[in-house]
Amino acid sequence: MSSRRVAKVAEALRETISTTVLFGLKDPRVKNVTVLRTEVAPDLRSAKVFVSVLGDERTQSLSMHGLRSARGFIQSKIAERLDLRYTPVLTFVLDPGVKLSAQASAIIREALHDSEQDSQAGAEMGPGENESEGAFDEPGMDSAGEGSFV
Repeated sequence: MSSRRVAKVAEALRETISTTVLFGLKDPRVKNVTVLRTEVAPDLRSAKVFVSVLGDERTQSLSMHGLRSARGFIQSKIAERLDLRYTPVLTFVLDPGVKLSAQASAIIREALHDSEQDSQAGAEMGPGENESEGAFDEPGMDSAGEGSFV
């Protein structure tokens, strides 16, 4: 089967699943779920659905359990909307990419904040207070103010 058709089916599955999760599910466990992407097998009989869940570990596990419980309902919505010979069997996978990127941005934010504090502390010091400034003001002069010519 052509990879173009598989990609089109994967995108249609992602749209259908995200719409169903957002508007069709009444399960209170499924909250703050974003369908990121789908990977479909070449025979179109199975699909991995990568989702991101905002919240702590408990919220994530509850949402994943709710999605696994609603798998049959979501597959029935796929069967209604898409004209496929076989409705793909869905497997939900928690994608850690969003969580890792949030952690990375927090680390960057903290590093930028620390560097701003360091630059503000350096600006508060007077020009003669910094050891690296003013030690050798004129060329050819050493720290004692005497000339050192070669």
